Amino acid sequence: MVTLAYVRMMARYNAWMNERFYGACSSIPDAERKKDVGAFFKSIHGTLNHLLLADSIWMGRFTGEPFKVTSLSQELYSDFDELLSERSIMDSSISTWVGRLTEADLANDLHYTSITNPAPRTTPLGFALAHFFNHQTHHRGQVTTLLMQRGIDPGVTDLLWLPPAWSGCD
Repeated sequence: MVTLAYVRMMARYNAWMNERFYGACSSIPDAERKKDVGAFFKSIHGTLNHLLLADSIWMGRFTGEPFKVTSLSQELYSDFDELLSERSIMDSSISTWVGRLTEADLANDLHYTSITNPAPRTTPLGFALAHFFNHQTHHRGQVTTLLMQRGIDPGVTDLLWLPPAWSGCD
C-alpha cells in the first residue's frame, strides 16, 4: 500500500535527484546534450525534456488541470536553462501538491485518459503516484548511463542515500 509518508519522501527524492542531475548535465555543451545517441528519447536533453513533459501530464491529471501534448517526445524547452528553471518549478509544485494530500486521498480513484492508448482509465491515486515516481527513477537511470558514457559520475542515486535534510528524517 502506498502511504502519504512514501509519496512525500519520493517527492523529496525526485527534487534532490533532479537538482543533482541538472548540475551534472550543465557542464555538457548544449550540442552534446542534444546529440542523438540512440537513447529512447534520443539524447540527454530529450530524456530530461520527457521527464518534465510526463510530470506535467501527470500533475495535470492529479490536479484536474489537463496538460495538452502532441506526443510523449514533444520538446517543451530547447534552451537548457529554461528547461532547468521549469524543472525546478515543477519539483516545487509536486512537493507542494503532495504536501496537501491526506491518507484518504490516496485511496480515491483517479480518472484520466491515456495518451498512448486514448481510452478512459481509472486507478487509485496512490497507485498512480507510485507509477509517477517510478517513471521518474526509470528515466533518470537512462540519464545516469548517458552521463557515465561521457565520463561524468552523477554520484550515488540510491534512495537510501537521500540526505536527512532532504528526507525529512533529520
